[in-house]
Amino acid sequence: MATITISINDDVERNFRSKVYQLYGKRKGSIGKAVSEAMQHWAAKKEYMDTCMHLLEKGANLGKLAYKEREELHERH
Repeated sequence: MATITISINDDVERNFRSKVYQLYGKRKGSIGKAVSEAMQHWAAKKEYMDTCMHLLEKGANLGKLAYKEREELHERH
Protein backbone atom coordinates (compact mmCIF):
# COMPACT_ATOMS: atom_id res chain seq x y z
CA MET A 1 0.00 0.00 0.00
CA ALA A 2 1.43 3.38 -1.04
CA THR A 3 0.96 6.81 0.50
CA ILE A 4 0.72 9.89 -1.70
CA THR A 5 0.53 13.46 -0.40
CA ILE A 6 -1.06 15.99 -2.77
CA SER A 7 -2.38 19.55 -2.70
CA ILE A 8 -5.63 20.34 -4.49
CA ASN A 9 -8.04 23.25 -4.71
CA ASP A 10 -10.46 23.43 -1.75
CA ASP A 11 -13.51 23.47 -4.03
CA VAL A 12 -12.31 20.34 -5.84
CA GLU A 13 -11.71 18.59 -2.52
CA ARG A 14 -15.15 19.51 -1.15
CA ASN A 15 -16.89 18.39 -4.33
CA PHE A 16 -14.89 15.13 -4.45
CA ARG A 17 -15.63 14.30 -0.80
CA SER A 18 -19.31 15.01 -1.36
CA LYS A 19 -19.45 12.60 -4.31
CA VAL A 20 -17.43 9.94 -2.46
CA TYR A 21 -19.72 10.13 0.58
CA GLN A 22 -22.80 9.84 -1.65
CA LEU A 23 -21.40 6.75 -3.35
CA TYR A 24 -19.47 4.96 -0.58
CA GLY A 25 -20.65 6.65 2.60
CA LYS A 26 -18.42 8.16 5.29
CA ARG A 27 -16.66 4.88 6.03
CA LYS A 28 -12.97 4.48 6.68
CA GLY A 29 -11.12 4.05 3.40
CA SER A 30 -13.87 5.41 1.17
CA ILE A 31 -11.79 8.36 -0.07
CA GLY A 32 -8.79 6.11 -0.74
CA LYS A 33 -11.02 3.71 -2.65
CA ALA A 34 -12.41 6.54 -4.78
CA VAL A 35 -8.98 8.04 -5.45
CA SER A 36 -7.63 4.62 -6.49
CA GLU A 37 -10.60 4.16 -8.81
CA ALA A 38 -10.07 7.63 -10.31
CA MET A 39 -6.36 7.00 -10.85
CA GLN A 40 -7.01 3.64 -12.53
CA HIS A 41 -9.65 5.25 -14.76
CA TRP A 42 -7.28 8.07 -15.70
CA ALA A 43 -4.43 5.66 -16.50
CA ALA A 44 -6.69 3.46 -18.65
CA LYS A 45 -8.03 6.50 -20.51
CA LYS A 46 -4.49 7.78 -21.08
CA GLU A 47 -3.38 4.38 -22.42
CA TYR A 48 -6.41 4.25 -24.74
CA MET A 49 -5.76 7.77 -26.04
CA ASP A 50 -2.07 6.97 -26.62
CA THR A 51 -3.09 3.90 -28.64
CA CYS A 52 -5.56 5.97 -30.68
CA MET A 53 -2.97 8.65 -31.39
CA HIS A 54 -0.45 6.00 -32.44
CA LEU A 55 -2.96 4.52 -34.88
CA LEU A 56 -3.78 7.97 -36.28
CA GLU A 57 -0.12 8.78 -36.77
CA LYS A 58 0.59 5.35 -38.28
CA GLY A 59 -2.36 5.54 -40.64
CA ALA A 60 -4.47 2.69 -41.92
CA ASN A 61 -4.71 0.93 -45.24
CA LEU A 62 -8.35 1.28 -46.26
CA GLY A 63 -7.89 -0.39 -49.62
CA LYS A 64 -8.53 1.10 -53.03
CA LEU A 65 -11.45 3.15 -54.17
CA ALA A 66 -14.05 0.68 -55.46
CA TYR A 67 -16.21 3.17 -57.34
CA LYS A 68 -15.71 6.10 -59.67
CA GLU A 69 -19.00 7.95 -59.39
CA ARG A 70 -21.32 8.69 -56.49
CA GLU A 71 -24.18 6.80 -58.15
CA GLU A 72 -22.15 3.59 -57.96
CA LEU A 73 -21.79 4.03 -54.22
CA HIS A 74 -25.54 4.31 -53.73
CA GLU A 75 -26.41 1.83 -56.47
CA ARG A 76 -28.36 4.45 -58.39
CA HIS A 77 -27.93 3.73 -62.06
